[in-house]
Amino acid sequence: MGAHDALPVMPAHANGQLYDGGRWRPARGGSRAVIEPATGATIGQVGIADAQEMTDAIARAHAAQPAWAATAPRDRAAVLLKAAQALEARFDELSLAVARETGGIVPKGQHEVREAIVLCRIAAGLPMQAQGQVLPSTPGRLSIARRVPHGLVGVISPFNFPLILGLRTVAPALALGNAVVLKPDPRTPYSGGVLMAEVFEQAGLPAGLLQVLPGDGEAGEALVTDPRVPMIAFTGSPGVGRRIGELAGRHLKKVSLELGGANNLVVLDDADLDAAASAVAFGAWFHQGQICMASNRVLVQRPVLEALKQRLVAKATHLPVGDGASGQVALGPMIDAKQLGRFDQLVKDTVEAGARLEAGGQHEGLCYRPTVLSGVKPGMRAFDEEPFGPLVNLVAFDSDDEAVALANNSQGGLAAAVIGRDVARAMAIGERLNAGMVHINDQTVNDECTNPFGGPGLGGNGSAVGGPADIDEYTRWQWLTVQAGVRAFPF
Repeated sequence: MGAHDALPVMPAHANGQLYDGGRWRPARGGSRAVIEPATGATIGQVGIADAQEMTDAIARAHAAQPAWAATAPRDRAAVLLKAAQALEARFDELSLAVARETGGIVPKGQHEVREAIVLCRIAAGLPMQAQGQVLPSTPGRLSIARRVPHGLVGVISPFNFPLILGLRTVAPALALGNAVVLKPDPRTPYSGGVLMAEVFEQAGLPAGLLQVLPGDGEAGEALVTDPRVPMIAFTGSPGVGRRIGELAGRHLKKVSLELGGANNLVVLDDADLDAAASAVAFGAWFHQGQICMASNRVLVQRPVLEALKQRLVAKATHLPVGDGASGQVALGPMIDAKQLGRFDQLVKDTVEAGARLEAGGQHEGLCYRPTVLSGVKPGMRAFDEEPFGPLVNLVAFDSDDEAVALANNSQGGLAAAVIGRDVARAMAIGERLNAGMVHINDQTVNDECTNPFGGPGLGGNGSAVGGPADIDEYTRWQWLTVQAGVRAFPF
């Protein structure tokens, strides 16, 4: 039986449905097909929420949250642990589902499910941590700064890693006593929402605390502007992120934006070129480059540029591209024709501006060949914009100072990396790079769930989620004082 003769597809109970108030119900906004990128087959129907449905779901979540916040910390932790167990029990099934829906290879689906398990386990530990401090105060007065839930967290998640990038907010936000309204990308509603609803329902999460409503801009705007939602967490494009940031600011909300920008991988002249080529190829081409941390600029010191280019061209020529769920390819399809068309035009425009196409630049259906451009410079689209496709941009530099200047010639980014045998030199360069995450002797696509994740400028709004940052993100400070009696006042 081939991968596409087997389940999973969208389960029957969720086909064209929204998860609202602990039950599945048809969407008033209608439904649309969920398309498997590799085959073009319809693998289910996604319900599309309208603005009123979003508003109604927010009301139910808002009503359910106080009792959850008052639930004993270890009982909240138990739900997260059971969710991890539910994911583990369905590991193979869910891994294939994520791969098929997102156009990824099976190891990419396995990675998402494996990390989702870790995210739930880490979140389970949050309620059991200290939630504040005793502050100095006058004698007879107890002064406490404590962390309390925001109440309701709105989550808008993307198509590329929908399970991880939704759950990394859903899990800690729930663990810390919030309710969550999740709007996944309608292209990946199973991985980005339905799966989570099933798992948390099985884990015993009370009804209404996790609402899953895929939708378009109308539903998203209703979520961002509703006064009962004090925090919005968004992962996606800088353009949409700016719009959400503007709306959230107007409504005085906390907002966590994780966007994209330029990610630079610097290869020094003392690097092991075989190892560097492997790192570059993974960082730029894994999941077709549709990763916010992808190594989209590869800055190479001129003496080793030609040798590294030859290695990358060889890899690009021989890496198989096709149906990721087949288990026979390294790169799968891009998510849809619109995304592929934008990327293909970026490659063509960059070549027209003077870059040289060394490999790739072609596609069959949605499957785009791994591509290498050399001679890429500032002012070209592939340098100035985030490609979000399988592209290595080779940018030459001579000195360490020039490498830093080129890397920082951007509006910010999430990740940067430096590869070279002289670790002190590599670290000295890394310390000067304007990025939220910096890796020495590695590529840029890294996340261990225990680390703060974010970046300046186009990377987001400078804040971070993950690990020690989660309590800061999903709770707020409250000052509490207690005295035995009311003291005298001079009025």
